[in-house]
Amino acid sequence: MYLVKSDIEKLIEKDLFIRPLLDKEQINEISVDLRLGTDFYISIQGRDSMINASLNHRAIGDVGNFFQESRRRVGETFILHPQQTVLASSLEYIKLPNNVFAVLTMRSTYSRLGLTLSSIVQPGYSGCFSLELTNNNKNQINLTVGACVFQAKFVEIKEPQNYFNRRRKYLCQVRPFIPSIITDNDLKYLNEIWKQDNHILE
Repeated sequence: MYLVKSDIEKLIEKDLFIRPLLDKEQINEISVDLRLGTDFYISIQGRDSMINASLNHRAIGDVGNFFQESRRRVGETFILHPQQTVLASSLEYIKLPNNVFAVLTMRSTYSRLGLTLSSIVQPGYSGCFSLELTNNNKNQINLTVGACVFQAKFVEIKEPQNYFNRRRKYLCQVRPFIPSIITDNDLKYLNEIWKQDNHILE
C-alpha cells in the first residue's frame, strides 16, 4: 500500500531525504510532487539508420548519436516535440530508506497534455530521480524547468534491501545518462546464441 501524507512527513523527518523541498505543499495525500531538473538529453534524428539495442550488429551506430545534451536554468523553458523523448532528472536529490521504494508518474495536469512517465526507484537509492519523458501529443509542449511535472508515491516493504549489494548501471546519478543498453548481460547471452545458430566465428 502507498504511504499516506502523515507517513511521508514522518519519514522526511527521519529516513527520507529530499533536498531541496521548496514548498511543503509538494507533499500530497499519497505522493510528493517533484520538480523538473536542469540537465537533459534530448532525442534527435541521428546519423545512423537506427538505434542499436543489440550486440548482433555492433557496426550500426551508437546510442549517443541519437541524443543531444542540453542544460537550462531554473525558470527557463524548452520545447518537447511530438513523439520526442527527453531524458531528464529531478531537481531534488533523494535518498530512499532501505525499506521503501518509489513509483514515479506524471502529475495529472501534465498527463492531460500527453506527457508520459512510468518508473520504479529501488529501496535505498540515492541521487536525482531519472525521468524519461515522451510527448504523445500532436503538438509541441513548452515545459518550464523547475516546475512540479511529476510525482513520487512511496511503498514500504517488509524486508529492508541493500541497494549497493549489486553492480548497477546508474548509481547515485545527479543528472541524466544516455542508456547503456549494450552492457546488459542478457544481450551478451543472446548474442552468443545468435552467433552459434548462424555459425559466426570471431
